[in-house]
Amino acid sequence: MEAAGGEGEAEALTCFSYNQDCTSLAIGTKTGYRLFSLSSVDQLDQVHESNEIPDVYIVERLFSSSLVVVVSRTKPRQMNVYHFKKGTEICNYSYSSNILSIRLNRQRLIVCLEESIYIHNIKDMKLLKTILETPPNTTGLCALSINHSNSYLAYPGSVTVGEIVLYDGNNLRDVCLISAHEGPLAALAFNSTGSKLASASEKGTVIRVFSVPEGQKLYEFRRGMKRYVNISSLVFSMDSQFLCASSNTETVHVFKLEHLTDSRPDEAASWSGYMGKMFMAATNYLPSQVSGMMSQDRAFATVRLNICGQRNICVLATIQKLPRLLVTTSDGHLYFYNLDPQDGGECVLIKKHSLLDVETAGNDQENSLPPSVPQTYAATVARQSTVPLPPMMPGYSEDGGALRGEIIPEHEFATGPVCLDDEKEFPPIILCRGSQANKTERS
Repeated sequence: MEAAGGEGEAEALTCFSYNQDCTSLAIGTKTGYRLFSLSSVDQLDQVHESNEIPDVYIVERLFSSSLVVVVSRTKPRQMNVYHFKKGTEICNYSYSSNILSIRLNRQRLIVCLEESIYIHNIKDMKLLKTILETPPNTTGLCALSINHSNSYLAYPGSVTVGEIVLYDGNNLRDVCLISAHEGPLAALAFNSTGSKLASASEKGTVIRVFSVPEGQKLYEFRRGMKRYVNISSLVFSMDSQFLCASSNTETVHVFKLEHLTDSRPDEAASWSGYMGKMFMAATNYLPSQVSGMMSQDRAFATVRLNICGQRNICVLATIQKLPRLLVTTSDGHLYFYNLDPQDGGECVLIKKHSLLDVETAGNDQENSLPPSVPQTYAATVARQSTVPLPPMMPGYSEDGGALRGEIIPEHEFATGPVCLDDEKEFPPIILCRGSQANKTERS
């Protein structure tokens, strides 16, 4: 999930991010970083705390594994990869300029600089590809599909308009260029299967969803019309039924990804159904700007935060069998809200935790089953579907941009979910230090 970072002495947290399947939260502080389990609403368990690296501004955990990637302001060009259960450093890499963001899944690790992107094979941390001379990307905006069978990467293709470069992180090639917005991009997010890509511009008024890899527009949601905002978080639910957007305002919007069809028999008989068809017919004769606003769907559910102007990130997760909306704010708090998947509306705050006043848990409880709780909604949770994986990818030729022209053997690519809790398999404890600026071929 998208991490938040930035300056600010008044802020308790220097950065914060959810892991790929929304089961863990990582926060950075002036003194180090902390990892939390999100398996319970009432109890927030601290999984790990480290004070070895000060002033952390990027911290990313790979699913519920022991692999964590950390970047400090004391060495902003160096990426440190740790096995936190063993207390060992797996490797570190240095780059030609400051690291702005890190994205990772079970197959790839992405390092985004202002004008270049580095793609590593996460099994051994070898550099596979460097995308050089990308348009200036001062915020490090990029998104990586968590589905490692495709590993799609998205990043801005322009500094003046909202173009998205869609890149195949497994086959190391461009897929397409999506013209998403008139203005520069501010947020990007894939759904869990990598079949959809959401985007927002710097205006923050319209959010669009595109098909992957075709790049066709599927949905268009209007967050607001009069008020421009800075979108700080854009995230799908794991079942891809909902899309959540938060900003520097007090309102969090949740949109439902569904299309109304003309096949419902009761719709034509109702006044609202008749008027809806009349409006849809009218859009064929109206200017594109007007018809576009009429076809945009409003928020299905909202959250009214008691704060405004603070950095925050959100996530939609299933916790204790119920759908929740979680909000982490830069002042060091985590809020849990109930989301009604049937009727939407105003989400109800049910718990608030302080992230800086939590006792360390004795064990990592990421894989423990949460206690059973009564169901309060009808048809509450849609389970994440299991997607069959394609056959194993062949090794890449030297034209694919591998480090020093190496051909990557087939056995280095995962054919299924990596056994992240098997310390014999992952991650390899190999100390590898070096400067990518000096080792990388231009490609």
